[in-house]
Amino acid sequence: MSPPYHKPGLTLQAGGPGDTVAVKALQHDLRKLGYLRAGIDGIYGAGTTAAVKALQYDLLHNDGGGTDGSAPVCLTTCNVKSGGGAAVTQVDGVFDQGLAEVLEHLVGEAKIGLVPRAPDVKSANASAMAALAAMSNTIAPPPFIAAMVVQESNGCHFHVPAPSDEDTYVTIGLDRNDHDHPERITSRGYGLGQFTFFHHPLSAADVESRVADPAGNVASAFAELRDKFDHYVVGKGGADDRTVEHPALPLRLCRYPASDPRYMRDCRTCAKAAGQRDITRGTPVYVGASLSYQPTQYYPSADYSGIPVRADFLCDWPYAARRYNGGGVNSYHYQARILRNLLR
Repeated sequence: MSPPYHKPGLTLQAGGPGDTVAVKALQHDLRKLGYLRAGIDGIYGAGTTAAVKALQYDLLHNDGGGTDGSAPVCLTTCNVKSGGGAAVTQVDGVFDQGLAEVLEHLVGEAKIGLVPRAPDVKSANASAMAALAAMSNTIAPPPFIAAMVVQESNGCHFHVPAPSDEDTYVTIGLDRNDHDHPERITSRGYGLGQFTFFHHPLSAADVESRVADPAGNVASAFAELRDKFDHYVVGKGGADDRTVEHPALPLRLCRYPASDPRYMRDCRTCAKAAGQRDITRGTPVYVGASLSYQPTQYYPSADYSGIPVRADFLCDWPYAARRYNGGGVNSYHYQARILRNLLR
């Protein structure tokens, strides 16, 4: 049986005739495929329009490649109506029956991994956080990972819905960083640690190992943070703030030796021992920097109080945590929030 959005003559769009059942079914499938960030309420609003535009863009342009590998399906080859011809010819946010046919096919494609949902969100999220707390991983400091989880997903592997919302799928973050094509989703982060994929759609193996399983998701975050520490803090391509603040020091893993039970686990004590500073709009990101803290699309405020001074830590994880989020002003916002979370 076809989904409610796939029936002759039906067109869905913002401001059009309401069909709550069809829109909810559409939102469920957009969510499963990683196009809708959140919200299954039967309303064809801005979020659903953006999701449809992103799908349309991919059907016209996404060849399945990404900096982290290739997708299991090339979406441009799926842009075909059963009777022949292209299902999508423009990016306009209107969901017609040509697109409905393609979406139904994609959801049923065995090679594509679908975002899972939880029948009991509260229990599932509690289990996910318990799995994080039980991890003995010390390739990176668990307190930093916990602070990052709070920032990335508010400790929710699965989306916590409002009363009128049916969305209990894995938490997802969508980046749209292509200024020439704002409708394009450039990367997606999933779950507790918002592990990021740059190829799309995901494979079933991607979903099983790094999306559905909270422990696998967070283990990937541990590995990525360690990679940032090893390769993006000092040397060519390193962290500018670290270069300015500790130019003569070698890379520092922890103030304690590996034999000490506090090794990479006592980060809150170190955060409390560091000095604190207040950050306001216009504060240079480090002394002498031309870049300053400014509001962005992801961080509407540039004001922070009581942030531990990163230079006072006797390790380099504050710099690695920033590089986990890339570079530029957004990474400095991210760093400030991670250091603040360590105190909590």
